[in-house]
Amino acid sequence: METALYLLPVTLGDTSIEKVLPSYNKEIISGIRYFIVEDVRSARRFLKKVDREIDIDALTFYPLNKHTSPDDISGYLQPLVGGASMGVISEAGCPAVADPGADVVAIAQRKKLKVVPLVGPSSIILSVMASGFNGQSFAFHGYLPIEPGERAKKLKALEQRVYAESQTQLFIETPYRNHKMVEDILLNCRPQTKLCIAANITCEGEYIQTRTVKDWKGHVPDLSKIPCIYSSSKQLLKKPFPKFSSICLKFHSLLFLKRGVQRMESSLISTMNR
Repeated sequence: METALYLLPVTLGDTSIEKVLPSYNKEIISGIRYFIVEDVRSARRFLKKVDREIDIDALTFYPLNKHTSPDDISGYLQPLVGGASMGVISEAGCPAVADPGADVVAIAQRKKLKVVPLVGPSSIILSVMASGFNGQSFAFHGYLPIEPGERAKKLKALEQRVYAESQTQLFIETPYRNHKMVEDILLNCRPQTKLCIAANITCEGEYIQTRTVKDWKGHVPDLSKIPCIYSSSKQLLKKPFPKFSSICLKFHSLLFLKRGVQRMESSLISTMNR
């Protein structure tokens, strides 16, 4: 196994490892003894879930959260500098994406240390995939303001970007405030704006549905204490294929002639293409 800082995705909830993580991840994890983690207890549970035979007490864990100082983070990488592989584990999903793990990755990159991201579930990517929204341009904003006035202002600003830039907007909320979030969206956004609610992604009871704000009213499911990610967009209309014009036909005639086709044959072929 190559020495590197491995970014190790975890499940998004109570679901089987085999359903969302490739077996290669387990091989990598079995060769790591040093882990930088968002939460030590949840990291230990995850590792035991990956491999029941793993010796948890033989592993070293470095806690990484919003309270960890940059000096501490830099010091965490000493085993990697010394030639030992390390792993980064978030509480859910992919580390370093909307996650404190980004800080340690940034330091590793500055130190020219090898960083290897592994495959795993990302609620951001999965929700975009299932929404039917623009996947070529999207932005994730994390948590929106809690104060009602500021939240309404933010929702309208994000909606404006939807219509001005055709950019999909994504955000999350603490599970126990899900219903308040949906209520605020339905109150502040245009009736024709599209809203996708993705809940319990990859887990039992998964729910992913896209409707207009108008159509959501009176049809919102019970989202109490369920992890959700919200995305908004506008209706994407495909442009019709252009019809062949006389200019296009003339171009084909000249092309055929250039390739040695007789003028009469060329005219016949062009006529057939109408």
